[in-house]
Amino acid sequence: MDDTTFLGFAKEDIKNAYSTVFENTWPLWLGGVFMGILVLMVFLWNFPWGVTGGYRNWIEWLGYVVKIKGEAPPITPWLHPVSAGNAGIIIGAIGSALLSRQFKWQLASGREYFKGILGGALMGTGVAMTGGCLGGAFYSGIGVFSLGGFTMVIGVMIGAYLGLRLVLWEVESLPPSKQPIPSEKKEGGFDWKSIYPAMGVAVFLLAIAIMYVYSYFDEVKIGGLCLLGVIMGLVMHRSRFCFVRVFRCPLMTGDAEMVKTACLSLTIYALGSAVIKWSYLQPDTMGVYHPVGLGTIGGGILFGTGMILLGSCASSALWRMGEGNTKIIVGLFSFSIANSIARTFFMKWDLYQYFGSSIFIPEVLSWHLTLPLYALFFVGWVLLANWNEESEKFVIF
Repeated sequence: MDDTTFLGFAKEDIKNAYSTVFENTWPLWLGGVFMGILVLMVFLWNFPWGVTGGYRNWIEWLGYVVKIKGEAPPITPWLHPVSAGNAGIIIGAIGSALLSRQFKWQLASGREYFKGILGGALMGTGVAMTGGCLGGAFYSGIGVFSLGGFTMVIGVMIGAYLGLRLVLWEVESLPPSKQPIPSEKKEGGFDWKSIYPAMGVAVFLLAIAIMYVYSYFDEVKIGGLCLLGVIMGLVMHRSRFCFVRVFRCPLMTGDAEMVKTACLSLTIYALGSAVIKWSYLQPDTMGVYHPVGLGTIGGGILFGTGMILLGSCASSALWRMGEGNTKIIVGLFSFSIANSIARTFFMKWDLYQYFGSSIFIPEVLSWHLTLPLYALFFVGWVLLANWNEESEKFVIF
């Protein structure tokens, strides 16, 4: 560095920090550590993390506005805690994508949009049975000691296998789908990427302003959830954190990286949750509503199949939308509609009684036995994933 003055050093240091944070992809394990910490903050702030309720709130309000739904939902989107958190994740991902100059409207073929619609519908129906998506039922379910989180693993793994078989059939039996040709930049046209970083800064400043607005109207709890969502969106986008990879990669390529990351993140989540619940900072059964049996296994199969077709789960879809993925946007409309319809149908015909009951593991086994068993489960899962990576025993491609 030629300029040895303080200002010259500071400029170079800030430039290097910017490159590290916003230009380089973060290690996946680092994203897992941050997510484990952030979801614990959400838990302490309000309740265990989830995303599906926010989608349903949005689509039901949209239905009310366009006169499809006769009665207005009880909570407006900007005051709905899950909706606010979801919006925060999208805002954080948009800001991150702009700062890294990675924002781009990503178009897909007609077949891919159809797969997105079908996958979204299967996921939305499955989530109505499981009580949450991979973020709310698998990740938070296991994190708050709900047995339904483990039974969902079984269903999602089966569904992921079926979904990959469908994709394999598509590759072998159908001609390649025609992808849209990106329009070339006109010579002399404005280079929007040159101002993406400034736009990204504006997005994060807007997010901070939104927090002050919530605070001004005495809605600090909702504003805090939105702010935590913004940080999550940044973390998930920079590390490419996606729960689908936990189930897809071992079957598709044998890659075990996301399995190890999920186990690391869940270890942090579960240990923090044990402190929170065992010390009664939050009720010990809070967040334990995932049915053990047909609900999480059957719903997990539908969800797992759908997520392969869509290429995303409900939580990672938020940051993928934030970077301009149109297939994900279309798929999530389908997800939200299907979830609202399926949930209404199941409630109308009183079908939830057949999906199983929720079980809080320490209530059955005690805390003293539950924690060692959790450790054994995570270690065993990592060892199995590592073995599969070497042997490709379960790889189907």
